Parts: sequence; C-alpha cells; structure tokens
Amino acid sequence: MTTTTTDERVLSIQSHVVFGYVGGKAAVFPLQCLGYDVDVVNTVNFSNHAGYGRSGGSKTTAKEMEAIFESMEGNELMMPTRLLTGYIPGAEALSAVEKLVKRLKETKDELIYLLDPVMGDAGRLYVAPDVIPVYQRMLPLATIITPNWFEVEILTNTKLTDLPSLQRALRILHTEHRVPNVVISSIPLKPWLAALLPPSISLLHSRTTTSGAAPPTPSPSEPSSSSRNSECGEVPVLADDDTSYLLCLCSSASVSTDATETPSTVHVQIVPLIPGYFSGVGDLFSALLLAHYPAQSPRSSSRSTTTAALPAATHLSLQKTHAILRLTHAHTLTLPACDRQPSDDELDAEEPLRKTRRMRGRELRLVQGQDILRGDEVDGGRGMNPLGAIIARHENDLNLERRGLMTEFKARAILVARREPNGYCSDGMPQSFDARSCYDHMGHGWKMGGRCYGRQQMLLQGTQIRGSCHF
Repeated sequence: MTTTTTDERVLSIQSHVVFGYVGGKAAVFPLQCLGYDVDVVNTVNFSNHAGYGRSGGSKTTAKEMEAIFESMEGNELMMPTRLLTGYIPGAEALSAVEKLVKRLKETKDELIYLLDPVMGDAGRLYVAPDVIPVYQRMLPLATIITPNWFEVEILTNTKLTDLPSLQRALRILHTEHRVPNVVISSIPLKPWLAALLPPSISLLHSRTTTSGAAPPTPSPSEPSSSSRNSECGEVPVLADDDTSYLLCLCSSASVSTDATETPSTVHVQIVPLIPGYFSGVGDLFSALLLAHYPAQSPRSSSRSTTTAALPAATHLSLQKTHAILRLTHAHTLTLPACDRQPSDDELDAEEPLRKTRRMRGRELRLVQGQDILRGDEVDGGRGMNPLGAIIARHENDLNLERRGLMTEFKARAILVARREPNGYCSDGMPQSFDARSCYDHMGHGWKMGGRCYGRQQMLLQGTQIRGSCHF
C-alpha cells in the first residue's frame, strides 16, 4: 500500500457539492485514503455540479473566507504541510486566498503548494475575467501548477499552435512566473504534437491495463469527456483521428528570483479519451499529484526539485485516475438504458431529468475504488517519456531533410510497412546505428535474439527491445 506514515496535513480550498464528486468531494477522500489529515474550506456550497443543468447553493464570500482563516490562525489550527487550491470563482475571494498563501509561505518554508488555476476549458472561461491577473500573481507562490491547455494559453498569453509556442509557454511559466513544476494533464493531440512522438509512445498498444481489459472505444453516439475532465493513463494505439487522445506533459525546472532562464526537464504520456462526460477527474488528479509528490528536504528550498520527482508522481497519479475512470465507465455500462442515454440538447431541455439521470450514473466511483487510491491494484505501467530526446530527434530529422537525406520519420514508415522478418543479424554488428544507417545498411528495424524484425512487429508483440539497429 502507498499510504503515508507521516503526520502530514493538507489544507484544501475549493468547491463543495452535496451530491457527487467534484472539487473537494473528489479530493478529500483520496487524500485521506493516502494517510493525510485534511482541513477543508469550501469556496462554494452547491447541491451538485453544473453538469446537471440545475443546482442550488451559494458562493463563499471573501469576508467569510477571511473570517475562517483568521479564526484558524488565532486558535493555532492553521497547520498544513501541504496546500491545495482549486475552483475559486471571483477575484475578491481569490485575493483572500492569495494573502493566506503568502502568510503561510512566510512561516512554512517547506510548504508544498499545488495550485490548480481553474478558469475554463475549450476556449471558454467559467470564472470572472478579473481572476486572471490574481492567478498570475499567485504563480510564484506555487510548488506545482496543474492548468489545462486553455488555462496555459491564458496564463502565458501564448496560443499553443506548434512546438516553439509550447516551449515558449513553458519558458514563461518557469522563468517569468518562477513556477518550478508544471503539469498539463489535458493537451489535445494535434497533428503537430503527434508527429513529434516516437514509436515508443505513438505506436505502442497497451496490452496490459489497470483493469486487465482493453481501452474502451469511443462510441459515435456518446461525446468523449472534456479536456479538463479527462486523465492520462496507459499508452494506446493512435487511431487515424488523433483527437481521440490527449497528451499529458510535466515540466520541472530550477527557478531563481532574478528570472534567470534554466533548462527544464519535460516528460510526456498520452491517454485515450473514454466515452461519456465525467466531472471531477481533474480535481482527483490534482489531489493525487499533491499526495504523491515527495516532501521537501529540510535542507533544501521549497523551490528546488529533482528531475525524477515530478514525472514519477505524475505517472502514479495518472494511473490511479485512469483506473478510477475505467471503474466508473464500467459501472455506467451496467445501468438501465434510461440512465445512459446519449447527450441531446433538445431532449434534455424538454426533459431535464433525462440529463440528471445520465450525470448521476457517471459520478466517480471513489468509495468503490478506494483500493485503487491506496495503491493496491494499480499496474506498474511504462512511465512517462522524456521530451528532450523527442525534440532532438525531431530537429535531427529537419537537418537530414534539408540535406536531402532520409529522415527517421520516412525510414520508420518504411519499416512499419514490413510485416515479415527480413534477415538475421550477426554477433559482430555494431550496437547502434543512426536512422539512415539502420535503413541503408541493415534494411530492418530491430534485432532480438540475433534475428531482425520490422519495428511494427516488435511493437505488436510487446517485446522488450534490445540490441542494435535502434533509433
């Protein structure tokens, strides 16, 4: 089991619903399963999440939050070792949280703060625009931030359209806003992103999943979960339509107060979208990431990080989130037909309970999946993939193309098309070749046990690749 054994305490400041699992309801129980005491401040108190179409409740005012914070501090009850903030709808309330975070950072150098800047998704804000500059002011206070694709664009004022723009956005977050750890858990797998991925990511089929079953195939009659409500899991086969997948990215860098630029270490992993609309998945992921991120060393600054800490914590959190979502999806398939009808705006408007029944059946199965949360049933997986090597491979291809030589991408396409073994490798072969040499001199992709195989054959077999002729 992966429960903690220390006396760590989390202060969670985010939304609350009476029914269902979003915001704090999706975060507190998993944190407790992992051994953390959790103190909860609700930024809103609603009957249910907005996906139901109808809800009732109220927002917590900045004055009310300040009164809670002051009372806790006055009674010496403000004792977090970790801080988690999520949905905070207004600038005034968010500013009250900002003041608290500053006070905590002044007295608790080793405080681990995960800031989830919940602002919107898919090009649409669902908070007041005046929260944006407040979030930008709060970025240097965070140990980890977990924005989605759209929120990265807002925070950095950078439209993500290609690799240079993605690198520029990460550079702004690390250098200008001094954020040491950035995790973007829901990047649409655009063609320019898919083209960068090596076969180890883009062609591998995950034969072993957490549940032991193949990933579900999205149904044309059901919408896939949105990017904020999606997660990352095992490596799938890329379909013709790469928009059926998301890329998860984590980036770590040492930051300084003088905005000195330092290289970041970036890792990536892709995930298939599971059919249906699921809420609270991002909240669950952020809580798990905070829980699994290692405690700071007493002799190190809270700004420092190791290159291995973030990808390891991210991967474990992704696997658990993915397993919970699979469990939830499997449950929805057992419901009566009237509780799992596809979305239809007109029919939902005519019969509001139609949407209610659909949402109700898709609430996260956290209690039923508590063994997953504790780590009892989570598969080891392949881990995240370093992006630096991917970028270097891409740049090498561009150089080869300019010189009129065969690129790795073209060589790979030829190798994938070959379905039968074509020759044998001798013991005297060099241990490695570059892309052009591998194709020109060997005419095949990989060697295993002395025999040469095309790359696609090796991937389909799920065999560990070793020996020569590798890219």
